[in-house]
Amino acid sequence: MSGSLWAHGGTYETWAAFLTDWAAGGRSEGAGLPALRQEDFAADTWDRLRLRLTDALSARLQRCADALAAALGEAADEFSVGRALAQARSGLHPVRALATHPGLPEDLRPQLLKMVDDATRSLQHDLERAVESMVSEGGDPRRVEARRRTLRDNPLTAVTSAPPPVPAAEPAATGGWSYDPTATGRRRVTPP
Repeated sequence: MSGSLWAHGGTYETWAAFLTDWAAGGRSEGAGLPALRQEDFAADTWDRLRLRLTDALSARLQRCADALAAALGEAADEFSVGRALAQARSGLHPVRALATHPGLPEDLRPQLLKMVDDATRSLQHDLERAVESMVSEGGDPRRVEARRRTLRDNPLTAVTSAPPPVPAAEPAATGGWSYDPTATGRRRVTPP
């Protein structure tokens, strides 16, 4: 064993540190990450690394879902709901980008992408079910139809068929959103 192996854990440590930071909301895109090859690792090490990958993806998906729920809870109108859905889609792009990272093995990428896309479809389905429950609870038919239209016009699943946009810097404090969806809105007073 060389001394450099003990000073740095190599590819595994590089990916593990990146995934830990990224799962917590880090802004890095992983551009300098080394390529992963399954044959470079013992079977149990490879399993741990795959688990770290899926855990990181799941954590970011959960952050997106939590931010969306908070924004929807604060939404005062359908425009705000549409904006929250658009922001949630922008938060899903980095998750899909990691699932298809060129440093991941060719056979692993489709599996991870399927996991992310399935979670996105599930979240969209949950939102649609919530609208249907508004109907069964006797909600105002006009509001229910407006919400249904907003969900159809701004589906989260649009990210599954579109390439991710050119990444912009994400504000870390807001979980990747361009604004804090839970912050109190500003009131503007203009003279008559």
